[in-house]
Amino acid sequence: MIRVVIADDHQILREGLKQLLLTAGDLDVVDEAADGYQVLNKIRALDIDVLLLDMSMPGKSGMELIRQVKTERPKLRILVLSMHEEHQYAVRAIRAGASGYLTKESASSQLVAAIRKVAGGGAFISAEVAEHLAQDAMPHATDRPLHVALSDREYQVFTRLVGGESVTAIAAALHLSAKTISTHKARLMQKLQVDNNAELVHYALKHRLVSDPNAPA
Repeated sequence: MIRVVIADDHQILREGLKQLLLTAGDLDVVDEAADGYQVLNKIRALDIDVLLLDMSMPGKSGMELIRQVKTERPKLRILVLSMHEEHQYAVRAIRAGASGYLTKESASSQLVAAIRKVAGGGAFISAEVAEHLAQDAMPHATDRPLHVALSDREYQVFTRLVGGESVTAIAAALHLSAKTISTHKARLMQKLQVDNNAELVHYALKHRLVSDPNAPA
C-alpha cells in the first residue's frame, strides 16, 4: 500500500480527494493536514510514502514548506496539487524538491497515476516543464526569461501584485512587514526591468504567468 497524507486547507476538497484515492485499492490515506504547521507535524510523526501538497495554505506554504519537508524527510515524495497553472509554479516546485506537479483541474483523471509514479521513484511533470528544467541546467544559457532570476519570495510577491493585491494586503497575508514587501517589490521590478504596476502586469501576461481576464473562456 502507498501511504498518503493529504494537505489542503479546504475540508471539502480533502474529502473528495480522499474518496478518489480510496477507490484505487493500493492507496491508503493515513491522515490529513489543513495548514503548513500541521504538515510538518504529520511528516515528523507518520511513516508515509507520498505527501499530496496544496501550494497555498495558511501559515508556512509553497516553496518554503517544500524545502523544509525535504530537509526533514529527504526521501519523502511530494506531489504538488495546485490551483495555479503548471507554467506558473511547476518548475519552481520541482527545483524546491517536489517530485511532481498536478493542477486541481486535472486531478480527477490523473491523480492516482501521478501518486503511483512519484511513489515508485519517478517524476510526474509535463514535457514543457522537463524542457524548462533541462534548459536551466545548461551552462551559459542566454535565453532565460527575466523572472527566472526572481527568488521564491520575490516571485510570490510578484504574482500577488499582478493579481491586484496591495503591498499592505500582501504583507498581512505573508505575515511580513509592509516595508519588507516594498523592498521585495523594488527588487523584483528592477530584475524584470519594469517601472510600474501596469508594466508588471503586461510582463506577467506576456509570459503566461497569470491568466488573461480578457481571454475567451
